[in-house]
Amino acid sequence: MIKITSARIIDPASGTDSLGDITIDGGIIKEIRLHSGGSEAPAFTSRREDGTLIDAAGLAAAPGLIDTHSHFRDPGFTHKEDIFTGAAAAAAGGYTTVIMMANTSPAPDNPDTLKAVLARASSLPVRVLSCANVTMGMKGKELTDFEALAGAGAAGFTDDGLPVMDEGLLREALHRAALIGLPVSLHEEDPEYVHGAGVNAGSEAAVRFLGASKGADREAEIRLVRRDIALAEKESAPLCIQHVSAAESVQLIREGKKRNPNLHAEATPQHFSLTEDAVLEKGTLAKVNPPLRTEADRLAIIEGIADGTLDLIATDHAPHAAFEKEKPFPQAPSGMIGLETALSLTLKNLVEPGYLTLMEALRRLTVNPALFYRLPSGTLSEGAPADIVLFDPAARRTVSRESFRSKSSNSPFIGDVLPGVVRCTICRGKIVFRLT
Repeated sequence: MIKITSARIIDPASGTDSLGDITIDGGIIKEIRLHSGGSEAPAFTSRREDGTLIDAAGLAAAPGLIDTHSHFRDPGFTHKEDIFTGAAAAAAGGYTTVIMMANTSPAPDNPDTLKAVLARASSLPVRVLSCANVTMGMKGKELTDFEALAGAGAAGFTDDGLPVMDEGLLREALHRAALIGLPVSLHEEDPEYVHGAGVNAGSEAAVRFLGASKGADREAEIRLVRRDIALAEKESAPLCIQHVSAAESVQLIREGKKRNPNLHAEATPQHFSLTEDAVLEKGTLAKVNPPLRTEADRLAIIEGIADGTLDLIATDHAPHAAFEKEKPFPQAPSGMIGLETALSLTLKNLVEPGYLTLMEALRRLTVNPALFYRLPSGTLSEGAPADIVLFDPAARRTVSRESFRSKSSNSPFIGDVLPGVVRCTICRGKIVFRLT
């Protein structure tokens, strides 16, 4: 049994924001008792007393965070990350549920591979789910067996990292997904408009690292976003537009959601925190697909998060080894880690400037992902799974390479002082991370 006392309980599912106590027993939330008052001084202590008593005065207690977009690189690329280090990074970042992407080797494009991945993940301290592929081998030529993969436990379908360019094939995929009620998540970059990945075309960074007329043009995203919103509307399919980077995409999604309530979209911390200028300072650490774009795009993404157009905050946690990121810019892989900085960046760039309340921000990190992926978590309520994060929203910490639990440290935020310190993460009623 665990009892959390004097926490600021914030539950976006119910709208609760109050001091109170939480009792956990048998992996579920047994009781929530709300009260007024409580300790004014931040404290964090833990002791055994017929169970564990956590004095959470000064801390926020929220549902465990849910990431709908992570790369654990396992199997096939475990020099970057594996499911164990990925799970440790998730717990340290306050995440209790992570949905892995499907660009591994072998790819989970068949039930046997998917079942093997999920069997290994079942012993992890946090809940780790996996998407299956949309197409066999992510080659865009032949659809996977959606029904069989759903039966094997797929959380959804994606070829993230590559777009599905065959329009007829994608429409059939969306049709099948609609029949079984599982989401399709799409990476929207038309290769015809990408003449150098990971940096915004036309930017000073693109000219410096790739040469004139190089980089990833915004039209690469806009064209596919427009196409796929229309296809999903025709099929009434649950579609997620991944890691939105362009202002025009935000507006297309905003308009599309008026016609298709099954349309959803992700905003990543990197895209609402940084612009193309970060590539000049951080080099390959700021190289991501789709690329960081202009300040106008960043502000449009924030506006989209604030008005609910972009209803999911997802990390796109993408580990790479140091020797890979140290390659010349054109050869270095795109991506950055994100599980251990996402909450802090949300506080710094969305909550502290006043774009969102803490409640609204947590909604996009918890209950919205849970509803979209039909997960039983994402709420603090009696009888719900005891997946909880305790964090100090006001405390500051300096991001350091040594602090990461991830196997990789490819982050452009190293050295930054960020708000929000995760003190404790509880999953299935067990403490899986604690910072004393």
